[in-house]
Amino acid sequence: MSGKKSIREQKRLRRKKAIRQIISGSAERPRLVVFRSNRHIFAQLVDDGAGKVLTGVSSLNADVVKSVKKDMTKSDVSKLVGTALGEKAVAEGIKEVVFDRNGFVYHGRVQALADAAREAGLEF
Repeated sequence: MSGKKSIREQKRLRRKKAIRQIISGSAERPRLVVFRSNRHIFAQLVDDGAGKVLTGVSSLNADVVKSVKKDMTKSDVSKLVGTALGEKAVAEGIKEVVFDRNGFVYHGRVQALADAAREAGLEF
């Protein structure tokens, strides 16, 4: 694309900016931010007050990669990532988060990750 962002990406970034003006994470209630690429999905818990990433899981992590089977869809992998992040956060004592869909539509892989994180013990 020769350095230019597509119209679709520009729209997502505009939505992301609007969302970020409203929500913010804190130490007590961090922001769960999701990024999805064509092949992978990433989720992080961020404390915006301190400007630090508390923890993160992606479809590239070793424990998630071990669980992935050949016939799994990208949504199934997103569920694994959400479950892993939820378990990791609860182990660190984080129960409540603010969900940041990062401009992506709350549908498909993003929704699968969010539902799995809720089932693993996170509240948002």
